[in-house]
Amino acid sequence: MRFRRKYKTPAVINHRVIALNLVDIVSCLVIFIGMWSMVEVPPKNGIMFVALQYNVTYTIDDSSEQFDFYDYGPKDIATISFYMLVAIKVHAVIQECILDKINRCLQLSKPEQSKFNESGQLALFYLFSFIWGASILNAEEFPMNLTSFWKDYPFSRMLFQEKLFYICQIAYWLHALPELYFQRVQKEDIPRQLCYICLYITHISGAYILNLQHLGLFLVVPHYLVEFIFHALRLFYFPDENMQKGFIIWALLFIMVRLLTLTLSVLTFGFGLARAENPGFSIADGNFNILPVRIGCLGAVCLTQTWMMWKFVNFQLKKWREHVKDQIPEKKPANPKKKRTKKEPGKANFANGTAKTEDGASPRTRKSKPV
Repeated sequence: MRFRRKYKTPAVINHRVIALNLVDIVSCLVIFIGMWSMVEVPPKNGIMFVALQYNVTYTIDDSSEQFDFYDYGPKDIATISFYMLVAIKVHAVIQECILDKINRCLQLSKPEQSKFNESGQLALFYLFSFIWGASILNAEEFPMNLTSFWKDYPFSRMLFQEKLFYICQIAYWLHALPELYFQRVQKEDIPRQLCYICLYITHISGAYILNLQHLGLFLVVPHYLVEFIFHALRLFYFPDENMQKGFIIWALLFIMVRLLTLTLSVLTFGFGLARAENPGFSIADGNFNILPVRIGCLGAVCLTQTWMMWKFVNFQLKKWREHVKDQIPEKKPANPKKKRTKKEPGKANFANGTAKTEDGASPRTRKSKPV
């Protein structure tokens, strides 16, 4: 009697199937949420994922013109989750339509491909965010006066573009967490990427929740410009390693932005908000102007900038050492040729009373003639 082998049927849903079909799954979720927000009557729950919530309309007494402002609340979590799905879809489109085609042409190694994909995604995001943030700063016209960062605090009312900017920023950096798994990032790169992703989420969410949107927007725009320059230069560095002159400009701008961030943070938290007219703590009013919050915010900014400068200095020292090592020529080990010593003929080596030749063999003895 023969026993039949039992074959295990593969699981229909596993992590590999989800990773390969992530784009299709996300597309279906986005379409479903979009259709839900349009079909539902009245659109109470579905519209919460797509449109910005907490709209407040103000009307000036002198004229009938209305101004729309936005606040934040728990419903923003649904909006952030929807835009996070959109960010995953856009990330996949950029990867498949642009970066993968360039990788095939360059024929980079696996570590270089991982860094190239990271720089390609971040360079496009930093460029888009810089242009968008700069347009908001130009429209509001508050960077011309430094007192606008702490005057009339709390800034509990945001414009449409300002709130949408923060929602998209938080959604993008949240989507970067699962992308570490789905993009199969190398294990040695995960701690580094996880560190700066968490820093972005913490600082941007902190500025959004503590009603420091003006200060956060003004600090993040020059920072994104510097990061865009770095990743753009790194994209050109992989095909041609001689493209290193642009990193000098990036290094100077990096130091200037760090000094700008520290200066504005100290002025805002150390002097401006400390002398504000309405200090106090009120979650309903969005007022967090108390000493522990100010010290915590200033300490977080200073520690982050110090850590970034420390990493920057170590990176520059490492590059300088490699440059110096390449400039010093390697000394070849000297092999002096031994000079042969001429030995006088007729002289033999004597050992133990017997004469020996140079080869070590004793000389041939002559037979004595019979007398």
